Amino acid sequence: MAWRMMLRCWALALLWACAGMAHSHESLPASLLLQERAQGVFDMQWRLPATQGGALALEPVFPQDCQLLGEPVLHAAPGARLRMGALRCENGLRNGALVRFEGLPMTLVDVLVRVDYADGTQSTAIAHPRDPQVVLGARGAEAPAVSEFLLLGVEHILSGIDHLLFVLCLVLLVPTWQRLVPTITAFTLAHSLTLGLATLGWVHVPGAPVEACIALSILFLARELVLRRRGQEGATTRYPWAVAFVFGLLHGFGFAGALSEVGLPQGDIPAALLLFNLGVEFGQLCFVAMVLVLMRVARQLLQARAPAWQGHAVMGMGAWAGFWWLQRMGAVLAG
Repeated sequence: MAWRMMLRCWALALLWACAGMAHSHESLPASLLLQERAQGVFDMQWRLPATQGGALALEPVFPQDCQLLGEPVLHAAPGARLRMGALRCENGLRNGALVRFEGLPMTLVDVLVRVDYADGTQSTAIAHPRDPQVVLGARGAEAPAVSEFLLLGVEHILSGIDHLLFVLCLVLLVPTWQRLVPTITAFTLAHSLTLGLATLGWVHVPGAPVEACIALSILFLARELVLRRRGQEGATTRYPWAVAFVFGLLHGFGFAGALSEVGLPQGDIPAALLLFNLGVEFGQLCFVAMVLVLMRVARQLLQARAPAWQGHAVMGMGAWAGFWWLQRMGAVLAG
């Protein structure tokens, strides 16, 4: 009976992974960068995150006075797919020019849009799935909308299934507030450190190996949960803050993928980085609070059956993480 239950858990976890793998990295933003090199003529860079489910069906739609100059050229980049070309707009993408994105409401991504005008001014905005368009060149639009990076950080952590699974494993391994607070704090400090270093360009780590190691970190914590259920002490049980800090450094590089290569002006990076990180932390704390409430409710409702269900949940998370690791290692070897 035990092996049958394990097979069912593996099958269910793999089905969840297959259903969710197309969305596990769609929280990374797309970006549309336009640089005016002559009056009304713009160099265009349209960047889409390379998701595990294939290319996203996203397309920018420009005002009617705009037309492409030739066929855009496709390029491959680490963690992204680029389309570069040129665009002519009679009105110069000013005076409230509207750019919308077909297919955006069907995804989990945001789109950062920035226009560098020939006179040195800029217009920056972010399109969201719930509002798939931006207004450029209107009064006040020249001030970069870095405040929107707070919401971008919240959306990124709450839609990043792999990061949330890691936090969930930490909560399950460290059930008391006295040990959980320093553990989550260590995780926060670590990923804030590497997020800042990577976003500022001081450290660069290839995205594919990082994503594979993030999946491996979840698998490691799932193993630690199994050891604890057997009455054995693993490294996380003895030194939870140290393990959280080490893996937090790794997860910070994963968070940095959401801000890297979006072409932020150098002067906007500190504010955008701070707000994005605050958004990540706020979303993470909301998730931890929700998990703790649900755990308390589950203990009261399930009572004697709780240990069995917890065991099934751990096997499911381990199977999911193992599937992701194999999939992402395939991307590493292929790249």
